[in-house]
Amino acid sequence: MPPDIHTNTTKQSKIPALLRFLLILVPVLVILFTLLRIIFCLTFNDSTSPLSHSEVTQALWLGFRFDLRIILEVMLPLFFLGWIKWLSPFNYRWVRYIWVVYLGLAFTLISLFYSFDFGHYAYLLKRLDYTAIRFLENPAISGQMVWESYPVIWIGLGLLLATSMFTWCVNRLFIHLSHSTTTSYLWWQNGLIAFVSLLLVAFGIYSNFSRYPLRWSQAVFSKHPFAAQLTYNPVHYFFDTWKDSGMTFDTDKTRQYYPLMAQYLGVDTQNIDSLNYQRNISAKAPGKNKPNVVIVILESFASYKSSLSGNPLNPSPNIARLANEGYYFNNFFTPSTGTARSIFTTLTSMPDVDLHSTSSRNPLIVNQHSIANDFSDYQKFYFLGGSASWRNIRGMLNNSIDGLQLYEEGSYQSPVTDVWGISDIDLFREANAVLARQREPFFAIIQTSGYHRPYTIPEETYGFELQNPSEHELKRYGFISVEEYNSFRFMDHALGHFIGLAKQAGYIENTIFAFWGDHGISGASGEHTAKAESKSTLDLGSLRVPFVIWAPDLISKPEVFNKVASEVDVLATLAAISGQDYTASAIGRDLLAPEYDQQRYAFTLEYGQPAKIGLVGKDFYLRMHTDAQQAMLYRINSDSPMENLADQYPEITTKMKDLTMGIYKTTQYMAYHNKRRNN
Repeated sequence: MPPDIHTNTTKQSKIPALLRFLLILVPVLVILFTLLRIIFCLTFNDSTSPLSHSEVTQALWLGFRFDLRIILEVMLPLFFLGWIKWLSPFNYRWVRYIWVVYLGLAFTLISLFYSFDFGHYAYLLKRLDYTAIRFLENPAISGQMVWESYPVIWIGLGLLLATSMFTWCVNRLFIHLSHSTTTSYLWWQNGLIAFVSLLLVAFGIYSNFSRYPLRWSQAVFSKHPFAAQLTYNPVHYFFDTWKDSGMTFDTDKTRQYYPLMAQYLGVDTQNIDSLNYQRNISAKAPGKNKPNVVIVILESFASYKSSLSGNPLNPSPNIARLANEGYYFNNFFTPSTGTARSIFTTLTSMPDVDLHSTSSRNPLIVNQHSIANDFSDYQKFYFLGGSASWRNIRGMLNNSIDGLQLYEEGSYQSPVTDVWGISDIDLFREANAVLARQREPFFAIIQTSGYHRPYTIPEETYGFELQNPSEHELKRYGFISVEEYNSFRFMDHALGHFIGLAKQAGYIENTIFAFWGDHGISGASGEHTAKAESKSTLDLGSLRVPFVIWAPDLISKPEVFNKVASEVDVLATLAAISGQDYTASAIGRDLLAPEYDQQRYAFTLEYGQPAKIGLVGKDFYLRMHTDAQQAMLYRINSDSPMENLADQYPEITTKMKDLTMGIYKTTQYMAYHNKRRNN
């Protein structure tokens, strides 16, 4: 086998060719990754609450160390094997090709991580973590959304060009270095060079001046949440969040918190041995006629974007009008972000506390008791514009609701608009056509999805008109683009159109309508909101959504409720208003029952690495890790909401911490012990 080396070269170096190769390529890649981090900072740093210069510097320094670790780990096979004559890229052409292919594939994979991470953050304002694999459950839908939202062809061409250039440069560098010779050393000198090289590589991977190696937790060095986001390396962070186990429960911990939770939930027949949480609630004022119930879950309907927050752009006049005519809860929170988690919470009256996926995907816990089944003589409907196969929503719905009639993409005459199925306005029209035909009481859920990238407005809008505020004005009040703004407006327009159709159909007089967002949106919440709403502080804007109950026949006196409310409370509240007996066995409680008003809280969960649980109260928001460590207490309406007040208010901190852990541990247990009951 002929060697691929030029023996007539006159070039000579004191540094072995393999080390010279690494000393050239590693710094080049470090510089490239640093440039990408700077671009990330310039693109996503919130101009209304930017990082300080010292925070940026610290983030870049830590990010450099994460980048260096990833680069060195990729180079390890070459570092250990490239010294062997038969595996050296400088001796034989075919060996060089193998190493070129290996490094080219590694660079391609890393480039894909960076691309997906950038798009993921642009979409969700979160770095790419392991939970993102949920998008692969429905690759056709996810792929279509990406295709419609991003310039995929240009991105693909850019990646192809970058990887081609990298591969060519690596090959040329191998050839260039193979044209030189290295000074011959004694055996002990070669050993010393190898030992020192190994130490440098090991230290670069360890990357810390302490007994523990560099860990993701060091990225959380600032109270500003974007500081950690800027620090992470996308490959490193993704695998840091990769966990093997799903949600589990701890019966002993559940019993520890049982007395507290039984009192909080109002359990009459307490039993710490059987862990009974069941409450049989009798209707306080059953009506002669059973009212219909229509639930409308609005996609990403963040309070700060809506007219109900006092947004000067007035993007949602229809929901504002309904709120003025009904019950409006202005301190209503979803437990977490994510539509599948929200649907699980709505149906089960408990938060989705699975840290690694969504509970809808877990076949062991999709069969849940739902207060919806207590509407036993009702026709039950579920309408969504897209496919119910998404996140196993179909399995959860069919397992948890008896006799459900499910309408989804393929059930309608209306045309598909984009990846999310038919448009919101067509969804409402299709749902109205079904509901208008009913002669028996019905319980219906309508789930919108149009307020999503690519923010498609259908051709037939039934009177909707586009508006074009300036980019400056949009960002002042919580929107990122005119397309997003008009999509939000169109969702509200579609809702108003639906109410008009319901009036014409005649079923509005005996119907309770409930509206809320499946979650908010993490971002800059605008000048018109409290500082705690913004992504750069407590990020309550990602969880706070309007909750409106509108029932012209049943609500004679409109009211605004300032009490803290949670999505877990929705079905219990609607059952009570409907005059319906019901069985509660989860976390939800009637929002209109005064006996609970001394303890009104909303549990929150921020999944990721590290996952955080929390509790929103009237004045304070407590957050901590899931092991109850690093508990922080924040004043919600403060001008400095990131100030930790735990030491100043130890009693409040302890009380909220205990209840937070109680809800968390109890919900983990309930998820496996709240099976559907026969009605």
